[in-house]
Amino acid sequence: MVGRMSLRVIGAGLGRTGTMSLKGALERLLGAPCYHMIEVFPRPAHFGLWTAAARGEPVDWKALFDGFTSAVDWPASAFWKEIAQAFPDAIILLSTRDSAEAWWKSASQTIFGVAAADRSNPVAKMVDAIFAARFTKDIHDHDAAIAAYERHNADVRATAPRDRLVEWTPKDGWGPLCKALGVAVPDEPFPHVNTTDEFKTRIASGPPPGH
Repeated sequence: MVGRMSLRVIGAGLGRTGTMSLKGALERLLGAPCYHMIEVFPRPAHFGLWTAAARGEPVDWKALFDGFTSAVDWPASAFWKEIAQAFPDAIILLSTRDSAEAWWKSASQTIFGVAAADRSNPVAKMVDAIFAARFTKDIHDHDAAIAAYERHNADVRATAPRDRLVEWTPKDGWGPLCKALGVAVPDEPFPHVNTTDEFKTRIASGPPPGH
C-alpha cells in the first residue's frame, strides 16, 4: 500500500497574503497539490471538519491533508500550530503583505465582501466559526481586523520554532521558498496571481471563491 503524503510546508499566513500565488509556486516546486481554501469546495465533508476544529474538536490532520504536500491560506493557517505538531518536519511559512494596511485594503475588497453573503450555508458556518475562534468576529471593522492580523503574525513569530519558520512576502518570489526546501530556483517567472481585480472577476463568474 502506498503511504500517505506528508506535508512539507504549512502556511501560517492569512488569506490575501499571496496565498494563491504560493499555491501555484509550491505545486511547481513540490510536484504535488497544495491545500488552499479553493480545495475545500470540492470536498464538502471538509467544511464540517474545519467547523469542528474551530470548536476545539480533534481532527485527523494526516487524513484531511492526504494527497497534499503543502497547505496555505485559510482555513489551514488558522490551525497552523496543530498542523505543525502533526507534521513536525514541515517548514512553517508565514506569508505577509508589505503592511497591515495593504492587507486590509485587499481583504476588505475581496474575501470579507464574500463573507457578508448568506450566513446559513456550510461555507459561511465554517468561516464564521473559524473567524470567531481564531481571528475576529469583526472582520468588517478596519481597526479590529488589522489588530487581528497583526496579533496573528506576532504569535507566529513568537511561537514557531526558529529553525522551522520561513517568512515570505509576494515580492520575494521564489528565493525563500527554494532555499527552505533545498530545491533549485525554476527558470520561469514566479506565478503572481489572484489580484483584487482577478478575484472580483472570478466571483462574478460564479466559481468558488479563492483567496
